[in-house]
Amino acid sequence: MSTEPTRTTAEPPGLDDLLAPAAEFYLDLHRNPELSGAEARTAARFADRLDADGYRVLRGLGGHGVAAELRNGEGPAVLLRAELDALPVAEATAAPYASTVTATGPDGRPVPVMHACGHDAHLACVAAAGRWLAARRDRWRGTLLLVGQPAEETLGGARAMLEDGLYDRVTPPDEVLAQHTAPFPAGMVAHAEGPVLAAGRTLSVVFEGGGGHAATAHLAADPLRAAAGLVMRLPEVAAGESGLPAVTATALRAGDAGHPGNVLPDRAELLLSLRGFSEPALDRAAAEVSRLAHAEAAAAALPPRTTVTTVSRSGVTVTDPEVTAGVRTAHRSAFGTARVTSWPPALATEDFPLLTGAGAHLHGHGEIRGCYWMLGSTGPAQWAAAPGPDPAAKLRALPANHSPRYLPSVRLTLRTGIAAMVTAALARLGAATG
Repeated sequence: MSTEPTRTTAEPPGLDDLLAPAAEFYLDLHRNPELSGAEARTAARFADRLDADGYRVLRGLGGHGVAAELRNGEGPAVLLRAELDALPVAEATAAPYASTVTATGPDGRPVPVMHACGHDAHLACVAAAGRWLAARRDRWRGTLLLVGQPAEETLGGARAMLEDGLYDRVTPPDEVLAQHTAPFPAGMVAHAEGPVLAAGRTLSVVFEGGGGHAATAHLAADPLRAAAGLVMRLPEVAAGESGLPAVTATALRAGDAGHPGNVLPDRAELLLSLRGFSEPALDRAAAEVSRLAHAEAAAAALPPRTTVTTVSRSGVTVTDPEVTAGVRTAHRSAFGTARVTSWPPALATEDFPLLTGAGAHLHGHGEIRGCYWMLGSTGPAQWAAAPGPDPAAKLRALPANHSPRYLPSVRLTLRTGIAAMVTAALARLGAATG
């Protein structure tokens, strides 16, 4: 992998004029992150920019979602999508613009907040690309749509916007385009052949009993013991499904802060993440988790009540071959072939598929195709300093998305991301006439 991009004359003109305001917007978003479902300020800043650029802007879709539309004659309708939300992570980058924000979490307790997944960069790139395209309507024909989606991290935002009539309140798109930062060299983009990201399920497993004394745990309904037993049996779930490479416990909540240590909690909640590339395998794995949870509860002297709930679900992110081929060709023309690489399927998951394919059909719309590519975010100095003899080793060593130390290179990530969005949109919109 190259570590320093080479400028090419095929990049859209005028990017230098966009970079400073895009960086200012990005830094503001990074300093002021908001949790899923609480993105009021972020949404307002994004919407205000699009309104100033001449778009018809809708606010408050499915929560704080933003949708903007710009019609420019006959031609395809193309949607550029970015996300609004940040994560409950305490930033540890030591950047001068690092977040120090805290907010109220879902359980009412204060939590740190950080843009640890690059959504601030995605939003800045889409806003800048939208400005470039609005100012150069002589370069394209059709309808351009921009979406700032809330609650992607909790996998609820795309569904909420669709249920709030997204595709009834704007021109339904023919295609949806999106990109996502990842810790490979900034200045590069990566396209997948087939699946880009995995399907996922988040399960909540709740064990409830009467509590009791630590000295007589063997006589009580011990929710914590049942939850711990289930965690230890999770490898059985993954081993039983070849299409399910990841079953992970992500949180265990039991007891109250400050209890004396001799009290059995009366409730334990376990959050589980299931990831894979087969929807039927995920369905079977969820059923197996439920079976094991009830088995662990039944083993207690006084079995705790057991409830298994699907908190969120997402499909496999698969890009349309024809759309992807067109976008990849445009990226190679803009950046050169050395800066456009391949992407292997990753176990991260997204609710992007709901905006295309089956998700659109569920809400009464026809075929909507999608293209989703990865955007390099690691600056040359950070890449060079990463330990490892080859790119694969460096990738393993670098802070990844959701890490408190994840920090994109501002200039290179934004410049490449804006150019990638502009060139992709131009490749899929109608050609200018006359």
